Amino acid sequence: MDLRLNGKRALVTGASSGIGAGIAKVLAQEGAHLVMTATNRDRLEGVAQEIVSAGQEKPTLVTADITEAQAVKDLAEKAKNALDGIDILVNTAGSSRPTDTQADDTFWEEAFELNFSSARRLTQALLPDMRKRQWGRIINISGTMEPRSLNAASAAKAALHVWAKGLSCDVAAKGVTVNCVAPGRINSAQIRDRLHPTEESRQEFIARNIPAGTFGEPEDMGYMTAFLASPLAWYITGAVIPVDGGMHYFSH
Repeated sequence: MDLRLNGKRALVTGASSGIGAGIAKVLAQEGAHLVMTATNRDRLEGVAQEIVSAGQEKPTLVTADITEAQAVKDLAEKAKNALDGIDILVNTAGSSRPTDTQADDTFWEEAFELNFSSARRLTQALLPDMRKRQWGRIINISGTMEPRSLNAASAAKAALHVWAKGLSCDVAAKGVTVNCVAPGRINSAQIRDRLHPTEESRQEFIARNIPAGTFGEPEDMGYMTAFLASPLAWYITGAVIPVDGGMHYFSH
């Protein structure tokens, strides 16, 4: 199926590894022009080289710490200038923040800056042009709404879900869709090194929780994101779509 993304202009945050890199690769395969951003320039360069080696156009790379409000504004301007506008924003940057009951305000504020506020600020910076053009796609990579322990990132992702649903209602008539994609266990450094560091722990979790029988790959998130970014998905907005091999059935 032709997703009609050839020539569309996309900004992907958190694109230096894992889900963000997988999404960037799929969008590039579909012909989108890319701006990729993360804090690690060397890793961004590595992903960009993979995209070029696969025969696609080299993305524009911008290093930025999107937990800082001014850095988000600067990123938005650099992205718009690089591609003469942005049609698709994929808010991928984020990270788990497990905690205890006594974490201080600094810890919680950092978790929300990374997992919620950065996406909100970047969307607000790019949304006026999308509304003016009567076309835009905002896709947020979120997370589970049924945590089994306290995690500040889960609270921030819950805010992301509700914010996205409300925003989707306000901009739908302007040709802009806003959706969230909730990953299950996707093969990435965060999952394999921190949550499931041994093959035994991975297989035990899969047997108990994932009907599909395996962890997903970053590109699996990319395929869903690319569809939601396409003109074909114009009637899908305000949704939270799991990509988890059936794990959502077990709610953890």
